[in-house]
Amino acid sequence: MDLPYLWFGIVGFLFVGYFVLDGFDFGVGMSLPFLGRDDVDRRHLINTIGPVWDLNETWLIVAGASLFAAFPMWYATLFSGFYLALLLILIALILRGVSFEYRHQGKGVRWTRWFDAFIVIGSALPALLWGVAFANILQGTPIDAHGDFRGSLLDLLNPYGLLGGVTTLLLFFVHGVVFVSLKTDGDLRERARRLATRAGIPTILAGAAFLLWTVLAHLDSPQLWLIVLAAAIAAVALIGAWVAIQRGREALAFAGLVLTTAFAVVTILAALFPNVMVSSIDPAYNLTIENASSTSYTLGVMSWVALFSLPLVLLYQGWTYWVFRKRVSRATIEAAAH
Repeated sequence: MDLPYLWFGIVGFLFVGYFVLDGFDFGVGMSLPFLGRDDVDRRHLINTIGPVWDLNETWLIVAGASLFAAFPMWYATLFSGFYLALLLILIALILRGVSFEYRHQGKGVRWTRWFDAFIVIGSALPALLWGVAFANILQGTPIDAHGDFRGSLLDLLNPYGLLGGVTTLLLFFVHGVVFVSLKTDGDLRERARRLATRAGIPTILAGAAFLLWTVLAHLDSPQLWLIVLAAAIAAVALIGAWVAIQRGREALAFAGLVLTTAFAVVTILAALFPNVMVSSIDPAYNLTIENASSTSYTLGVMSWVALFSLPLVLLYQGWTYWVFRKRVSRATIEAAAH
């Protein structure tokens, strides 16, 4: 396999990992107004992701760094064209991270409520904008012959892009609420399960519409079979997760949502291949895996680094989740307040 195509797969894998792991983090943050009846509930929710949320966000850093090194033209066009959207995501992530650390500093009710609001906003905004961004990468944006973006933020707010944003917003929300039901006990666990069941219906509808639109827009693609297969797996996994959470099978539902997120990203990448960004001005201006990649020497060095470092990262991530695998009880949260 040529190194540019190998690194297209690695970058895709890193974004799958980011959306799966930080996706349910976003969902937990967005669930505060719906599940947090009091401060103990809200601290209970935050503590479900307390040991892992910052580790999950490192996947974005690694994915961005890999994109910069392996596909500098893709990185340059993406970060210049989507500058405002990505800046909003960055600001939201900063507000969210700061809020996790400062909300419990004991400055009063108003202090805590402000930081709780920042957690919700800092979770919902990236969940929406990541979907908008990836939908537009696939659909096409005004890129000229030099790889320069010739549009504005408003060009990204088209029907397909907004549908992609709504889909990721709902998917991450349900994923997070299912994670809450998997990690908590008592009344909060039951309320999370009921909320996931209710929110699952609009999520299935939005997901089905987005996947169907994606498939229909790429009927002439050489890899149509892969697009259809990945979309079908994502759809079946989402419906299966909804059925599982209704029956109280949180672990099975969570696994189904992991598959849904992963294969939704695979659907987008399969439809995008062999391009990395599509030009809406002229297909001749598309950025492809080959013309946007670094030199063979650079990719070769990166491949050796990834061969040794990526397994260590995966082992450490798995060990962390194993250590913090038990449910977080409300009694523990209440005791910590005294």
